[in-house]
Amino acid sequence: MKQNTKKTLQFYWKHIKKLKLHASILFAAVSIATLLGMVWTIVTAGFFDTLASDSPKDEIVTVLFATLTIVIIIEFVQFIFWRIAEYTSAYFSAKVMENIGNECFERLHHHSVKFFDNDFVGSLVKRVNKMVFAFDAVFDKLLWNMLPMVLRVLTIIAVLWWINPLLGVAMLTWTLLFLIGNFTLSVFKLKYDIARSKADTAVTGALADTITNHKNIKLFSALKFEMRRFMRVTHDRYAKTMKTWMIENHLNALQTILMIALEFIVLYMAIRLWSNDLITIGAFFIIQAYLFEMFKQLWDFGHYIRELYEKLADAEEMTVILNTPYDVEDVPNAKALKAKSGRVDFEDVTFSYENSRGIINNLSFSIKSGEKIALIGPSGGGKSTIVTIILRLFNLDSGAILIDGQDISQVTQESLRKNIALVPQDPILFHRSLMENIRYGRPAATNQEVIAAAKMAHCHEFITSFTQGYSTHVGERGVKLSGGQRQRVAIARAILSNAEILILDEATSSLDSESESLIQDALENLVK
Repeated sequence: MKQNTKKTLQFYWKHIKKLKLHASILFAAVSIATLLGMVWTIVTAGFFDTLASDSPKDEIVTVLFATLTIVIIIEFVQFIFWRIAEYTSAYFSAKVMENIGNECFERLHHHSVKFFDNDFVGSLVKRVNKMVFAFDAVFDKLLWNMLPMVLRVLTIIAVLWWINPLLGVAMLTWTLLFLIGNFTLSVFKLKYDIARSKADTAVTGALADTITNHKNIKLFSALKFEMRRFMRVTHDRYAKTMKTWMIENHLNALQTILMIALEFIVLYMAIRLWSNDLITIGAFFIIQAYLFEMFKQLWDFGHYIRELYEKLADAEEMTVILNTPYDVEDVPNAKALKAKSGRVDFEDVTFSYENSRGIINNLSFSIKSGEKIALIGPSGGGKSTIVTIILRLFNLDSGAILIDGQDISQVTQESLRKNIALVPQDPILFHRSLMENIRYGRPAATNQEVIAAAKMAHCHEFITSFTQGYSTHVGERGVKLSGGQRQRVAIARAILSNAEILILDEATSSLDSESESLIQDALENLVK
């Protein structure tokens, strides 16, 4: 747990360092503005000492106006530095959040198919968002709350020490005890925050799963059953949230007792010192003002620490993903596949899914350039598995697959898949326009090339019947299209890619006769 928190902070620090200049300006501006705010109290204390003096009224008024001028100048300079900090922070935080989101996106999509099969889409989305927004919350707390708090507390202790060492020692001792106790209790609470965060993610995952399967819930009249399942995960979140909130209440109660004790001790000492003429009225004002400032700063310290750890707990789930090794990785210095003829060779290939029986054992065969091979067998016999391992979506247990004499485990995954066009049994489309979905086969293709591919795949007819034509959005996973229409879009995409190797994974198995006839013709165009 602590290790993951450290890794989260290291991840954030890596992105902060990319904008070192902005971070330095922020640190300096906030520090200067904060210290100027503390000087205001010391200067104002001169009002009271001047008023209490026996000097002529004219001299007193002159001194008061001079003091007022100094206060105005200090506040103006402070205003300038706060504005510098705010404008710099607006760019800095937004840019770092953008960079964090981009890296999370890239690292997440480098994981294998098996990784995505083992998690809910909704929970993965939430983890990325938590990582991004946790940075915003953590950095805001550190910059706008923790840094000013540390500077103010140090200033208060130094000034009280200057007024009278006894006050300084008392304040320093109490502050150390308070901070150490608060920090220790906040770390203790962290494990409960992490449990609460995981419970929150579980609720999101359960909700996403039922939304994805909303038709099944209706068709099987399973709402009551799903409601009971959902209530179990929400109750778990409730219990863990209550636990963290009750601990928070206990900490607040303890803080209040310590604050009352500090108030009594310091004011008692101040009264004694003033009664013995060891401090002035102005100094007494500083003590009182700084005492209430200390209450405010240190009361918030506990909240800051706990909020920091809560946000770090929110980010931890994504940190685990960022530090999880990829199941399928390019070897060091992997080269791009150079597919010239598209010959495929299986050499003693053995493969099994995790914790399952062997699916493929010592399989060897060759597919020559231009040759068409059909794999026929019962469901579960391994036909689709052969497709997945040619695409290297999983690693082999042993043996090798060669394309034009090159071992696919030694080339980059990106170059391998660019040379293979797959038309699956159930194509999944992006919730984007038809133009974008077809162009996915070759992003650099022109509109004319996309339309030409669509005509060859017999997409053009139904696309032009839509009001928005090629700009029509197809819905999530392409749900606005029929199965045959999705299949033809997938074929158009494959035609556009013009890859060396073409794989058809039962591309017509679930279609009506009319759609199958159109697709058979489209497939002939694709093969040509």
